[in-house]
Amino acid sequence: MSDEEKKKTVLVTGFGPFGEHTVNASWVAVQELAKKAIPGVIIVIQEIPVEYETVKKQVPQLWEDVNPQLVVHVGVSKEANAITLEQQAHNDGYKRLDVLKTCPSNNCCVDGADECLVSGINMEKVCSDVNSSGLE
Repeated sequence: MSDEEKKKTVLVTGFGPFGEHTVNASWVAVQELAKKAIPGVIIVIQEIPVEYETVKKQVPQLWEDVNPQLVVHVGVSKEANAITLEQQAHNDGYKRLDVLKTCPSNNCCVDGADECLVSGINMEKVCSDVNSSGLE
């Protein structure tokens, strides 16, 4: 097995412009990450438009095409004042209009899907490990 075949693939997405933000900070951060060489890792990045229907189609297609061992979806929040790792994602409560001025039916991300998706990665441990690592 070649060194390239041994590498793990990580898919990292950021979002495109929205509202008054002509550049989305999540996409800037993802592009910076892609410049870093991480031994044993292939980083694949993708900018995702802030469009509900596009996200619904493009994200599953990326998972299929890239076949990553890990996926990190990076976003921004006006409520956060630091990097936040989310342990779970909710399927409801999507009431804000996207850049196309649309909103999903029933304010639901994926009709018929589970109300909550919980990551198998222990985000509290990840945060603790990173914070105690001495990295800035």
